[in-house]
Amino acid sequence: MIHIGPLDLEKKAAVVAVILENPLETSKKAAEMGADLLEIRLDLLGIKDLEIAAETIRKIKSETKLPVILTNRSNTEGGKWEGKEAERIGLLTNLLSLEAGPDAVDIELSAGREARDQIIKAAKTCGKTVIISSHDFLKTPAFQEMKITFEEAFLAGADIVKLAVMPHSMKDVLNLLRATLDAREAGGTVCAIAMGKLGKHTRVIAPFYGSVLTYASVEGTVPAAPGQFQVDEVKKIMELLE
Repeated sequence: MIHIGPLDLEKKAAVVAVILENPLETSKKAAEMGADLLEIRLDLLGIKDLEIAAETIRKIKSETKLPVILTNRSNTEGGKWEGKEAERIGLLTNLLSLEAGPDAVDIELSAGREARDQIIKAAKTCGKTVIISSHDFLKTPAFQEMKITFEEAFLAGADIVKLAVMPHSMKDVLNLLRATLDAREAGGTVCAIAMGKLGKHTRVIAPFYGSVLTYASVEGTVPAAPGQFQVDEVKKIMELLE
C-alpha cells in the first residue's frame, strides 16, 4: 500500500495543488479549494536557504494539515533551479530529515545516479514516499519507451513513478493511458499526465486508468504546466465521473 501522510493512494487518486508563489497564502487557498496534497516547488518559489525552506514547510503543514510533496525541479526537466546541482540535492536531502518536513519527495529519473540514490536513501531512512519523475515537454515517447521508463524508475527505488509527456495526437494520449494501465496491472503505483490542450482531459481521466496523482493549479496562480485545471475543477469533474 502506498501512503503519503494519511492518504491511501490505493483507494482514491489524490489532487495535488502546485504551490509556486506566496507559499503560505496559496497553500491555504488550495486547502479551501479541496486539495488532497500540496507540491512545494522550491525552484519556482526561489527558495535556496535551508532554514527558510524548513520554516515554510512547517508553517504550511501546521496551517493546512495537508501532506506535502517536496520538489526542487532541475532545469533539464522544466524547473527553474538556479545554482549548483549539489546544492539542489543537498537542500532536498536535509529537508527530508526534519520532524516537520515533507511527507514525500520528487526526484527526476534523469538526475545522476549518485544524486538520485542520495535522495532515495534519505527518504527511505525517514519513512518518506519517493516519487521518481520523468518529463518530456516536446513529445510522447513510443509506447515501449514509456513502459521502460516506468520499469527503470521502479528499479531505481520509486514508490510512485510520475510520467508527464507532450502528445501530438490522440494516439499519443492512448499510448500513455495504455502504458499506465499496464504498469498498474503489473502492481506499480504510477502518475501519468499528457500535457497541453490535447492531453488536458487526462488530468481527470488518467486516474480511471490507474494514475494515483493528478496535479492542479490554485486560483489566481499561473499553471505550472500546460493543460492544468484548477483544484476545484478537477475535484468536481472527477466526482461527476465516479
